[in-house]
Amino acid sequence: MPDAPANPTVAPGPAAPAAIASESSGERDRREAGSLASAVRTVSGFTLLSRFAGLARDIITARVFGADALGSAFRAAYAVPHLFRRLFGEGALSAAFLPEYTLLRRDDPDAAGQLATMVVRMLTLVTGGLTLLIEAGLLIRLIAAPAAPDLALSLRLIMLMLPMMPLVCLTAIYGGMLQAHGKFGPPAAAPIILNLFQVVAAAFFFMGLTGSATATAYWVGGAAVLASVAQVAWSLAALRGSVRWGRAGAAARARGASVLRRFLPAVLGLGTLQLNTMLDTTIAMWPQWVGPTMFGRPVPLDVASNAILSFTQTLYQFPLGVFGIAVATAVFPLLSRSADRPAQFVQHLRRGLRLSLFIGLPASVGLVLVRTDLITVIYGGGADATWGPGAVARSAAVLAGFAPAVWAYSLNHVFTRAFYARGDTTTPMRLALAMVGLNLALNLTLVWPLREAGLAWSTAISAVVQCVVLGWLLSRRLPDRAIDGETWAAFGRVALVAAAMGAALFALGRAWPEPVRWSGHLLRLAVAVVIGAGTYGVGALALRMPEARWLLRRGGGGGGGGGPSAGMSFE
Repeated sequence: MPDAPANPTVAPGPAAPAAIASESSGERDRREAGSLASAVRTVSGFTLLSRFAGLARDIITARVFGADALGSAFRAAYAVPHLFRRLFGEGALSAAFLPEYTLLRRDDPDAAGQLATMVVRMLTLVTGGLTLLIEAGLLIRLIAAPAAPDLALSLRLIMLMLPMMPLVCLTAIYGGMLQAHGKFGPPAAAPIILNLFQVVAAAFFFMGLTGSATATAYWVGGAAVLASVAQVAWSLAALRGSVRWGRAGAAARARGASVLRRFLPAVLGLGTLQLNTMLDTTIAMWPQWVGPTMFGRPVPLDVASNAILSFTQTLYQFPLGVFGIAVATAVFPLLSRSADRPAQFVQHLRRGLRLSLFIGLPASVGLVLVRTDLITVIYGGGADATWGPGAVARSAAVLAGFAPAVWAYSLNHVFTRAFYARGDTTTPMRLALAMVGLNLALNLTLVWPLREAGLAWSTAISAVVQCVVLGWLLSRRLPDRAIDGETWAAFGRVALVAAAMGAALFALGRAWPEPVRWSGHLLRLAVAVVIGAGTYGVGALALRMPEARWLLRRGGGGGGGGGPSAGMSFE
């Protein structure tokens, strides 16, 4: 996992202002557009490798743990530390810290290093303390009263993997710092370490070295903790020479106070988003954690529900992580650097939105139409009790709920980062509070007729509502509309070509009878991918859509300057 060449422009050199002043607006726009595309390709490339490794991990662990109580317990335990990672490392703290760090790094690299030192120490203390408190509470629960076997298994797995929490949070915040320095490769590659450790540990089961599926769960959980240590070491090695760690001076303390002011509303807002995720997990785990009834009614779920829900999430998160989040990750530094230049800010925002929809909408359409073949190929292929035809059908219903909103998940990441780049963490917080209520109401309404698929539909509906409201609110706060006529026209072209692709895939599904064997599903899926990609590509060329060219454009940014996007090119 070698890094891209070390960033030669950690801080602007003395000649940077003159270089920026002599550069025309058009030249700067082309250079920054190329830098965005270069960063997207870098993040997408490493994330693609990571997602394939993660997919291999999920295929193996799904076969080992199955769609039953063990699979559900393991996935719930694995989710707990990652909820905190999204809140602290990739969420509220990152949103509050990175804009300040990016600007301070441009003006005063020493103070930027001091600010980074303060934030890392705070993050370590907070997440380490939370880990100890939760571990103590779970231990008391196990000792104080006997638990049902499924509940006891779930609690022990959570205790095993909870030490990941401070480690994955540190890895995430280090990753944000690396991105601010133009090093997009190392943070995008870090998850590969985590996935490979778990793949190796799970493979021991098939070699007869772990004895049972339950023992393998502990092996895989322990490997995840060790991999988290390795991720921290990897990130620190990548940061070497870029950050000047040190005791905080006056400038760093002032910026630290600003980070804290931004962090408090952001932690409330993003905390509610993570509460949504935790509510989904709690409802899916209800038969194991609480019991067979909910509100006096038999719960319409079983011990397989969380395994089916969680493993299926991986499939819609694949295109979202590889492309959707990659666009948002790459555009965030550009938005932060241009926050005081409204015209450029809006231009970067529109380009990020167009790239996100260009990738996200066909992903939504394609996943819905190939869901049964995809799930059968990835997780099915047998009539055994671990992941048989019944689990495949339920998983396909879940994916039909998640997939229609892949485009909305992608745009939400861009919209939210645009607010954060402008120093506004309150607006997303307030909207997130409303989304908690909406998601919970939808969960408790849809879970009865749709079982675990109702949780997926709740997530998708909430994401679409959030996307619409975020776009409207952001447009009201900008001097120019976030989505202008040209952008709407681009959205229309994407929708038209995606619809043509969907029609081609639908016709294929009607013309090709349901396969009986696993190999038949694999063949039909492969043909669908070729037809879908070909239809979309031909349509994009026919309508002369520029988004594909943007993704393929090589970054500018040469020369050691230090302009607004310096360090973002990986040529």
